[in-house]
Amino acid sequence: MVRPEELARIALFEGLEPRTLALVAGIAVPRRYARGTAIFAEGEPGAGFHVVVEGRVKVFKLSPDGKEQILHVWGPGEPFGEVAALEGRPFPAHAEALEDCRTAYLPRAGLLELIRQSPEFALELLGELAGRLRRFAQMVESLALREVPGRLAAYFLVLDERQGGTGRVELDLAKGQLANLLGTMPETLSRILARLAREGLLESAGPRGYRLTDRAALAELAAGTRRLG
Repeated sequence: MVRPEELARIALFEGLEPRTLALVAGIAVPRRYARGTAIFAEGEPGAGFHVVVEGRVKVFKLSPDGKEQILHVWGPGEPFGEVAALEGRPFPAHAEALEDCRTAYLPRAGLLELIRQSPEFALELLGELAGRLRRFAQMVESLALREVPGRLAAYFLVLDERQGGTGRVELDLAKGQLANLLGTMPETLSRILARLAREGLLESAGPRGYRLTDRAALAELAAGTRRLG
């Protein structure tokens, strides 16, 4: 069983009253996945959705020739697969554990009953879906309108915000995976990182660490009002 106090630390559930939280805990099924394990595959029935408790999960599509395109990387407190579960339709992409992880799995039948019983929970879920739609629209805009340096700058700024806003970040993906997420090649990503360092926008701080030495310039690059020299 997933403990109510554990669920209370997850953004989707943290505002719920104790009674409602207990109802969520009553339907949540604890799941564990080793790194590299498939959680669900594209086309499988959306019989429920997951919330990450520990670890990270990637959601991705595969091209006909087997090339992987990462769509999202979700970490602790973030749900995934919820739209398919609510619609009762197949999952539109694959999900795999990026590292050893735990999830709370909410079966669709219990989820729909909980929505009927608790307008409070329904509103929390609706708010999460609205936020997810907004972030997806921003991602589409980023991929369509920004050049790769702008996408990378935006990624660094978001990562800094997630990691406490100190100006020092640790990449949460291998460079190959990050290149995939940003829609470019690893070699291109390496060249852009080197150019950002040469122009004083960031500097290396370890194998995966970077210091954002000119946040304003990164913001301009992300907004498209600045270009790399």
